[in-house]
Amino acid sequence: MRLFILFFLVLFALPSFSQKSYTTTKEVPEKVKKYFNLGMEMLYGKRPEQAIRYFDKALGVTPNFIDAKIFKAGALTQMGDFETAEIGFEEVLKLNADYDTEVLYDIGMVEFKLEKYEEAISHFKTYLDTNPKNERRKSSARDFYQRAQLMLESAKNQVEFQPKNLGPNINNAGDQYLPALTADGKKLIFSMVVGQAYGHEDFYQSENIDGVWQRSNPLTAVNTPNSEGAHAISADGSFLVFTACQRKTGFGSCDLFYAELECGVWSEVKVMDQPVSSGAWESQPSLSADGNTIYFASDRSGSLGGKDLWVAYRNTDGTWSTPENLGETLNTKKDEKAPFIHPDGQTLYFLSAGHPGLGYEDIFISRKQPDGSWGIPQNFGYPINTEKSEGPIFVNLDGKTAYFSSNRTDFEEAKGKMDIYTFELPEKFRPQPVTFVKAQVKDANTAENLVAKIEFIDLVSGKTHILSETDCNGEFLVTLPSGKNYLLNISKENYLFHSENFELTKEGSFENPFHLNVELAPIPVSNAAIEITKSKPIILKNVFFETGSAELKEASLIELTRLKNLLDTNPNLKIQINGHTDNVGSEEDNLTLSENRAKTVYNFLIKNQIESERLSFKGFGENNPIDSNHSEKGRKNNRRTEFQVVQ
Repeated sequence: MRLFILFFLVLFALPSFSQKSYTTTKEVPEKVKKYFNLGMEMLYGKRPEQAIRYFDKALGVTPNFIDAKIFKAGALTQMGDFETAEIGFEEVLKLNADYDTEVLYDIGMVEFKLEKYEEAISHFKTYLDTNPKNERRKSSARDFYQRAQLMLESAKNQVEFQPKNLGPNINNAGDQYLPALTADGKKLIFSMVVGQAYGHEDFYQSENIDGVWQRSNPLTAVNTPNSEGAHAISADGSFLVFTACQRKTGFGSCDLFYAELECGVWSEVKVMDQPVSSGAWESQPSLSADGNTIYFASDRSGSLGGKDLWVAYRNTDGTWSTPENLGETLNTKKDEKAPFIHPDGQTLYFLSAGHPGLGYEDIFISRKQPDGSWGIPQNFGYPINTEKSEGPIFVNLDGKTAYFSSNRTDFEEAKGKMDIYTFELPEKFRPQPVTFVKAQVKDANTAENLVAKIEFIDLVSGKTHILSETDCNGEFLVTLPSGKNYLLNISKENYLFHSENFELTKEGSFENPFHLNVELAPIPVSNAAIEITKSKPIILKNVFFETGSAELKEASLIELTRLKNLLDTNPNLKIQINGHTDNVGSEEDNLTLSENRAKTVYNFLIKNQIESERLSFKGFGENNPIDSNHSEKGRKNNRRTEFQVVQ
């Protein structure tokens, strides 16, 4: 009996527990409904303050009017009062979390704005679990769910970030952005908005002297009354490629154009021909260190999203290959822009709106894999990336110094709307070590600057890394990524060549680049006014022997072939091969070793059809050192093979 009575009481009580704790639009009095409709009218008219007044009137009569609570919180969101909006959405969820599952999305967005990422993650997940029908909101919720997770992780593992403004010589009250530097870090070219009201973009340049950026000046030879921007500069500063739109010489809305610096004067601007330029939008180019690869952004046919990253390669005849899409690992259904390939040739930085990020566009890094594909992009994380859009990044040759532009108000010393900043790049985002070789080539007799051929070759693969020539001042600048050994050959018709070796496979510092002053010796002629018995010896820096042996290493064949070609081209030239050693071992053994090594080179030339009458060889052992024998570096320099012209 007692059990029956208890069951009866429970059944009797159920109706009171099942009563709704809220009221809907269909259930409120007409007066309340009128207030609500007026509030909705104000809200859709983007007058949130007036909307809130009407919603409050409705809630004054019917406090648990759930629809009024939802849209009042929406109006507060529209006003930017996210704290109060969050409270409002929480009240709705307490009344009934299932009434309108879109509230889960709304509160998640508000909490993301308030940087309450754990709460946002929870609400976005619950919202996605309901499998909403609104595909646009579902996609947005998925995006912000990932962004909140990334922001939470980034906030817990913040990278060091202390941006420094480049100062008043670069930045002013207007907009300055898109910095690009030469490999030696001495020249900066950037874009600036000039003119009143609707200004246009021009290029400005500045020189770094003793660590200080000098007052910038317009690049008048390239600038026009129209806009120029989104550019890249070659490693040596002699080639500028940039974006211009609606040009008569172009092919589409925006195309890539270029100008070359020749003897201090910029050439006429020309459009990059098809197939690089097209009827579509091309912009934001980046050049590889050797100038033979160009990366850019385009919305051309074949793009996976709106704007994608593309690459094209220079052919041997100077034309460019058909651009290739960089693929779905890098490109998404949204925009990818502003690629920057570091001189290491392995590290690509870019902006993306499609990969999981903290804001609309974030900075990402991808590294080339051993098979030539690109690795999964990494977000730079907070605080470099934020919920705002970050500008394109440029990473200096040293791999430690980054430049970018920003209008963020949390930076100190801001000069204008958009300023250029520099910061030290966190270790995990740095490229492979790279150095550069900067040289000037002169005539050994007259000190006249020479336009000479330069060639850098990978000693392992035998492939040419750079084939170019010095400028009209006899100068060149070339970048060399780590991990390889390089041969440098500098040559000019009627001159003896000069060789250098750069061993970059071993660990070491790349902060000190190579500066060379090269003197090419003219080849003596029979009717010269002054006859010489012997020329100054030319060191063959890329002739290598097995340790303690006269057996040539295979890498020596490149340089010895150059020597053979020199003799073929100058059939009257006679040379003597000289061998030298360090002082390790006995003097007698070193003399024998040096003579045997010189003879090995002599035999190579004989085997390759050079007449013996034009050749001789001699070993000097340890007797003619050019460096100290008290260090390994000095001993290495003393172990050398030379040739010199004789009569």
